[in-house]
Amino acid sequence: MTDLENFKLLGIALAIGLLIGLERGWRTRNRDEGLRVAGLRTYGLISLLGALWGLLAQQTSTSLMGFAFLGLTLVLLVAYSKSLDKFEDFSITGIIASLITFTLGALIVFGHVTLSCATAVIITSLLSFKPLLHEWVKKLEQHELNATLQLLLISVVMLPVLPDQGYGPWRAFNPYHIWWMVVLIAGISYLGYFAIRIVGDRHGPILTGVFGGLVSSTAVTLNLSRLSKHYPGGENALSAGILTACATLFVRTLLLTSIMNQALCRLLLPSLLVMSLVTYLLAFLLWRNAREFRTSEEMSLENPFQIGMALKFGIFLVVILLLSNLLKAYFGDMGTYALAAAAGLADVDPVTLSLARMSQEGLDIQVAARAIVIAVTVNSLIKSVFSAAIGGLVLGGRVAGTLVTAVGLGLMLS
Repeated sequence: MTDLENFKLLGIALAIGLLIGLERGWRTRNRDEGLRVAGLRTYGLISLLGALWGLLAQQTSTSLMGFAFLGLTLVLLVAYSKSLDKFEDFSITGIIASLITFTLGALIVFGHVTLSCATAVIITSLLSFKPLLHEWVKKLEQHELNATLQLLLISVVMLPVLPDQGYGPWRAFNPYHIWWMVVLIAGISYLGYFAIRIVGDRHGPILTGVFGGLVSSTAVTLNLSRLSKHYPGGENALSAGILTACATLFVRTLLLTSIMNQALCRLLLPSLLVMSLVTYLLAFLLWRNAREFRTSEEMSLENPFQIGMALKFGIFLVVILLLSNLLKAYFGDMGTYALAAAAGLADVDPVTLSLARMSQEGLDIQVAARAIVIAVTVNSLIKSVFSAAIGGLVLGGRVAGTLVTAVGLGLMLS
């Protein structure tokens, strides 16, 4: 490399060190000069040190980097031990951040410029999110931690070792594909659940509907409908939350089909997009006309993931796949439509995933699209009945009127 190129790399190394040092210095900004182990300038110099040693190692031996890293570690440990005499700060985050900064500076001169810059941004963001992350940890309950570990177990450990081939009648049982769909649904529900936990559902039914719809729009419908008896006059706000969850279901269905079969997603896009936009719009209008709504009650959502739930969902998927093939063989397209309508009474996800997969293995894609729209329609109408039966005619009328209008327009485009 020329000297000009080396100066450029050293400048980048200094910049990423200053970026990390900016966050570290800001966090200890209230300490007097000389009482901080490392601040803005020090982190810049540490990164520059890594880059300079990297240049030297390229000219001599890469083993020099190990000695430099070890020497920096010893200096940091001595400085850290001295700081313990003045401050009861037992965190080693600063030491780790310093060592990472040195490493990133070295990576710059070894040609990993983009990787080093991106990592520096991520590290700085992670360090700055300390209060937020600690608050999340405090809110985390034991069953939610278990859910996280179980989700990782079924996705990272179990999924890769399952056989990717079909078994049984019509070769409908493919362990890998079935379990992959289970992981997909569990992951979406998991994200929705923790969005509710982090943001909180006391911010209003609309926000509850947006995130709760990723977990279960039926659960949101039942919970908000139940609240209508305790909050008379809040029907507009509650129906807006229910409708937002229902609209999120339409978007969720599009998301699932786009992952499974993009051609099928393109067929469903006009009808489901209209359904979601109309429902979101009317939900927003209801919210605008609603009185101020506050509730101290937390919405009840199930554990984001349970092994038993995953097994039941997997079995349900296999049953839907087998019944779909069976009814298709004996009753043709009408059998597929009838199964979709029956499955929509309980849940849209299994029939959506099943038909999306079958459309890749011989089922007419037009039939699959119509069947999914039928399942979504039936599910929406069932939630209208739930809202009226539990929340009363006023709430039910708003929900049913909107959903009937939305699915009616969607059916015209299907």
